[in-house]
Amino acid sequence: MTGPNAFLFLNEAGMLDANKPGAVWDDPARSKLWRYNLHYFDELNAERAADRREWHTALISDWLEHNPPGHGTGWEPFPTSLRIVNWIKAAQDGFTLPADALHSLAIQTRWLARRVEHHLSGNHLLANAKALCFAGAFFEGAEADVWFKQGSRLLRRELPQQVLPDGGHYELSPMYHALVLEDLLALINLSRRFGTDQALQGLLEARINPMRTWLVALSHPDGEIAFFNDAALSIAPPPAALNAYAERLGFASATTPSFGLTHLKQSGYVRVTHGPAVLLIDAAEVGPAHQPGHAHADTLSFELSLHGKRVLVNGGTSEYGTGPERLRQRGTAAHNTLIIDGFDSSEVWSGFRVGRRAHPHDLHIVQGGNDTSVTASHDGYRFLTGNPMHHRRWRLEAETLTIHDEVSGPPRKAEARYHFAPDINLFAQANCGFAEQNGRLVLRWEVVEGLARIEPDTHHPGFGVSLAAQCLILACDNNRATLRLIFVEEGT
Repeated sequence: MTGPNAFLFLNEAGMLDANKPGAVWDDPARSKLWRYNLHYFDELNAERAADRREWHTALISDWLEHNPPGHGTGWEPFPTSLRIVNWIKAAQDGFTLPADALHSLAIQTRWLARRVEHHLSGNHLLANAKALCFAGAFFEGAEADVWFKQGSRLLRRELPQQVLPDGGHYELSPMYHALVLEDLLALINLSRRFGTDQALQGLLEARINPMRTWLVALSHPDGEIAFFNDAALSIAPPPAALNAYAERLGFASATTPSFGLTHLKQSGYVRVTHGPAVLLIDAAEVGPAHQPGHAHADTLSFELSLHGKRVLVNGGTSEYGTGPERLRQRGTAAHNTLIIDGFDSSEVWSGFRVGRRAHPHDLHIVQGGNDTSVTASHDGYRFLTGNPMHHRRWRLEAETLTIHDEVSGPPRKAEARYHFAPDINLFAQANCGFAEQNGRLVLRWEVVEGLARIEPDTHHPGFGVSLAAQCLILACDNNRATLRLIFVEEGT
C-alpha cells in the first residue's frame, strides 16, 4: 500500500478511484491475479503496518461497502481464505477490527466452509483449511468449533499426500512450496497461541524441517529459489525469512545442503555442487497427475550458479492468465532443455492446463572421485512418428560442465536451449565463445557436437518483470548435441 488508496501489486500500480466507487475492487481491466492481491489484505501484516492503521480501517470499510456477500472476485474461496487469515492476524497483533468487520469475518468463514476448493486441491485446499482453522480458533462457540474441525480434517487428509517424503510440496514449484511452508508455520504458531489440537500440531511440526531442507536444496547460493514450474521472486517469503520464522518457533537452524550431491528422490530434483558450481536438475514429473496447474514443460531442464551467482536460468514467470505470453513462458523453449520439431515436451495449454505429459525415466547418478554424472530420459515426444525419446547426461567436474543430448529414432529438428542470466553477455567465435558477467569473464563454452547460434531472449524473475537476456541455441547434428562449459576462476 503506497498511499491511502494506492497499491503496487505484481509490479503494477493501481488505485481505488473515488469517482468510480468500487470499480477497482473488481476492475476487469486488471488481471485476475492483481485483483486477487487487492482482496488478500496482505497489507494489514506488512512491514511497519502499525504506521498505516488509519488507512487500513478506511480500506476495510470501503471493502465492506463495495463487496456484498457472495459477489465478485473477492468472494472466491482463495482470496476469501487469505483475507480471513490476514484480518485475524492483524487483530491478534493489536489492530482493532470494527464491529461490522468482525461480523463480516464470520460471514466470510461461513461462506468459505461451504465452498472449499476440493476440485482444485493443492495449495488452494490447504489455504482453505488454514483459514477455517484460524477462524475456528479466533471465534468462540459451536459453529467456530465446527470450522476448526473441518479445517483440521482437511489438513490431516491432505498433508500426507501433498508433502512428499523428501519434504517437497507435490506441485513441484519452489514458489508454492515456500507459500505452503509459510502456511504450516502459521498454523503451528496459531496452535501454540490458542492451545488447539495437539495431534494436528504434531502432524504439522513433523513436516517443517524436511520442507525447509527441500527449499534450501532448490535455492541458489544467492538465497533465492530456482525457476522450475511456476516460480517468481517476491511472491513467497524468501527461504531465509521462512527459516528465521521457524527458528522463532523453536525449530533448529536449517540444514545446509551438503557439498556434493542432494537427491530429492520423491520429487525428482537433483542438486550437485562441485568447485565453484551449483547445478540444479529437474528430472521430475510435471506435478501431481490430478493437479498440474502450475507445471511448465521443463522436463530435464537445469539451472547453474558459479561463484555464488546465477549463470543459466529458466525463463521464470511474469504473468498468469490465458494469453500467448503465459503459454510461451510455460513452453519448453523457455527452459534449459531440448525441444524437438518445435513441440513442447508436455502439452501445456490455457493458463493452468496440461494435456499429454512427459514422464522422466532411467535416472542414474554416478559419483566419481573428481566428477558427478547424472543421466535421465523422458518420453514427452513419444506422440511423434518414431516415438522419439530425449536422453540427457550432465557431467560436472571442478572446472567444467558437459551437457550431452541425444534423440532416439529417425533424424529430427532438435535444439538444446541455454538461457543465460540477464547480467551475462555472450560472445561467439565460430562454434565456441565465452560469457561475461558484469564485465568479468565467467566461463568459456565450446560445442563438441552440433551447431551453435545466439539469439535475444527475455528473463522473468518476477511478475510484471521482463529483462533482456541472451540464449545460446545448440542445433543437433544427427540427433546429438554436446556443449561444454569451462569455468573461469573468479576475479580473472
